[in-house]
Amino acid sequence: MKTILELQKKLLPDLLDVLKQRYEVLRHLYLMQPVGRRSLASALGMTERILRSEVEFLREQGLIRIETVGMKLSDVGVDLVAEMEPLIKDLFGLTDLENHLATHLRLKRVIVVPGDSDRSDWVKKEMGRAVARLLKAISRSNQVVAVAGGTTLAAVAEMMTASSSLKTTTFVPARGGLGEVVELEANTIASLMATKAGGNYRLLHVPDQLSDAARETLMKEPRIQEMMELVRSACIVVHGIGDAKAMAERRKSSPELLAHLEQEGAVGEAFGYYFARDGRIVHYGRSIGLTLEDLARAHNVIAVAGGSGKAESIAAVCPVVGGGTLITDESAARAILSDVNL
Repeated sequence: MKTILELQKKLLPDLLDVLKQRYEVLRHLYLMQPVGRRSLASALGMTERILRSEVEFLREQGLIRIETVGMKLSDVGVDLVAEMEPLIKDLFGLTDLENHLATHLRLKRVIVVPGDSDRSDWVKKEMGRAVARLLKAISRSNQVVAVAGGTTLAAVAEMMTASSSLKTTTFVPARGGLGEVVELEANTIASLMATKAGGNYRLLHVPDQLSDAARETLMKEPRIQEMMELVRSACIVVHGIGDAKAMAERRKSSPELLAHLEQEGAVGEAFGYYFARDGRIVHYGRSIGLTLEDLARAHNVIAVAGGSGKAESIAAVCPVVGGGTLITDESAARAILSDVNL
């Protein structure tokens, strides 16, 4: 198969462009359905005239249904998107990209989705779909899954679907809340993931930022202790990766801490730890939630982050937080490896 693909690249390059374009139409339609032609054309960066001809072709092939509420994939179309994914990855070098990035970041596995989530929210949803699929694949009975907060994890929750393999799963927040947009809090994401997957959830009603005295007092509460034991028992942890400066500002950090992070060259953040480019931990804001020591006991640690703007943060955090799985997008992957001699 690989030999045939290489021949096609040389002899019929235009055919491969058409293949990729039609796959992108099907993939975006899958993520956005039901959707109108104008919205789909905007998401694809394609004129409505060109999209109209592609949609007509795909409809004639029985891959798309056009209904009053908008366009949807047929069952055949859904199956085709799933079947094409490995082929598309090989065809456009994403499989090699995954392998190179896994080696560079010292990870067991990297999953790369096409596109740039900095430019398209649909790429973020595609990363969310990849996480949802992975959770179903590695799940086991009566497991605990700890999830962090943030926009990328919210996309993961949105893409979860009911699964018999997750019915006995208990979803819990990995940390307390930042007191910001409730939809992006770990508690909300854990409950939404559980609801959509058909599982259970428990919540942790404490703020992320606490004084030492307040934290010590809360940790003496029996209910908090019980909940933290449950959170630390998680066999799967799903987390995002933040930009160090942006996360420090979101936590309303002091000017002194902001200056310290800048001086030390902090570029990434996860679980309250701030990392420099070389992976050094330059600050840890203690709070009620999982620590790096807790992560070492989890069977699967899944980081999900994308966009070329996050490349530096991902490269700093992933080798330190754990040698598990990274789910990212093509833009971030290529940016991380841009200075690496492959």
